[in-house]
Amino acid sequence: MSDDRDPHDPRLERIRAWLGQARFFAEEIYSTRYRGAIARARRDEDDLFMLLVFSEMMGLSNPVAYYTLELQPLLLERFHDWHRRMGMEHSPLDHFKCC
Repeated sequence: MSDDRDPHDPRLERIRAWLGQARFFAEEIYSTRYRGAIARARRDEDDLFMLLVFSEMMGLSNPVAYYTLELQPLLLERFHDWHRRMGMEHSPLDHFKCC
């Protein structure tokens, strides 16, 4: 049995567009209730990642310091917000003052 429908039929395009919008709205409705929890989990993961990247500079042994060293310049812009969120009033790094 062969499928004789044209994949570029305007009706099929409208149906695909409608299904795409319906999927978007369904995901939005589902995730609205959990948006705060998802944001907190993402922030916690980012905080842990920042700790891994800057731990060697703070005197904590880090087995992946060699791999995270090149990420430090990219994360320096977010460092101040991170150390304040972690409860450190001033930068814990002696050679880097952001406050």
